[in-house]
Amino acid sequence: MRPAVVLLSGGLDSATVLALARAQGFACHCLSLDYGQRHGAELHAAARIAKALGAAAHRVLKLDLGQLGGSALTDRSIAVPTAGVQPGIPVTYVPARNTIMLSLALAWGEVLGAQDIFVGVNAVDYSGYPDCRPEFIRAFEALANLATKAAVEGRPLRLHAPLIELSKADIIRSGAALGVDFRLTVSCYQADAEGRACGRCDSCRLRRAGFDEAEIVDGTRYQDPLSGR
Repeated sequence: MRPAVVLLSGGLDSATVLALARAQGFACHCLSLDYGQRHGAELHAAARIAKALGAAAHRVLKLDLGQLGGSALTDRSIAVPTAGVQPGIPVTYVPARNTIMLSLALAWGEVLGAQDIFVGVNAVDYSGYPDCRPEFIRAFEALANLATKAAVEGRPLRLHAPLIELSKADIIRSGAALGVDFRLTVSCYQADAEGRACGRCDSCRLRRAGFDEAEIVDGTRYQDPLSGR
């Protein structure tokens, strides 16, 4: 089995990507980042998912982006929006997060001898983050193949973003077909310590709409059961 690095956040998108990579025959080395996010529930979810889906390894790196601030996900003085998905880039955008995560995945991939990195970014049903777009993925792959010893020596990197053009409903259908237990995942921007979702943030709204469209039962646990309706 060829090694691959899979960025695993603990949400339903990255869980589906892990299942897809495993189905393609990769030995998946999952990487999560403890970046100072509002809660640790998604990291606990990532550990559960890695185990359930047969990851070859799972590592959590700590890099406190909260020291820089600038995002509602890392700065508690900035409120998480709950009025619905709005045009433009929301305050939940974490500056350079995907660039940083992919750089760390690239470094681990070189150590492992892996030429494949998987990431669960999506540019259809998403919050408008600039580092989730196809042009970003293409640019980072080009950078990786200029910046690494492996690529210079003839072992180029492939950056896989298999969900990038799928709707949330299609992602959920794909994951369900591969046996992903979405009850293990946490998507909420402000989940509580038990991993229960708020039901009001952008991520909760996109998740709920995806399950409704896919006509698949949503097993998400909510802090207020009425918020999931």
